[in-house]
Amino acid sequence: KTTIHYPFVSIDPPLSNLKINIMQNASGIQELMAAETRASQIVAEARIGRGDRMKQAKADAQELIDAYRAEKQEEFNIKVATAGGTGGSYSAKLQAETNNDIQFMQGQFQRNAQKAVDVLLSKCCEVSLVVPTARVRATQKAAME
Repeated sequence: KTTIHYPFVSIDPPLSNLKINIMQNASGIQELMAAETRASQIVAEARIGRGDRMKQAKADAQELIDAYRAEKQEEFNIKVATAGGTGGSYSAKLQAETNNDIQFMQGQFQRNAQKAVDVLLSKCCEVSLVVPTARVRATQKAAME
């Protein structure tokens, strides 16, 4: 290190100032890197906390749903019991009525199937050679124009 001495003043060469600036910049960069690391840790902790809160909210919602479902099931069971029987006997009765209705409809189909075919065939084979008067007038009017 060379120092120039004047009678009343001592001046260091400019290189020493450069070294001080570089060291200050290096410590500033280290501080920035440390702050960035800390910020990323804070963000990661926030994400984990958010995930935990979401899981807790989902569990709470599921508990509410289960309680509501149990309440409605209990109401249904009470109504079935007061209606005079179990769901099974009512279901069997409904199934028997449905089977009877199906058999009745199938019988109607068998009785009326040929009639429906005859009506369709008569309409398909029936050709009318008479031209409606409205059609004749419309054709004549179009020919005059």
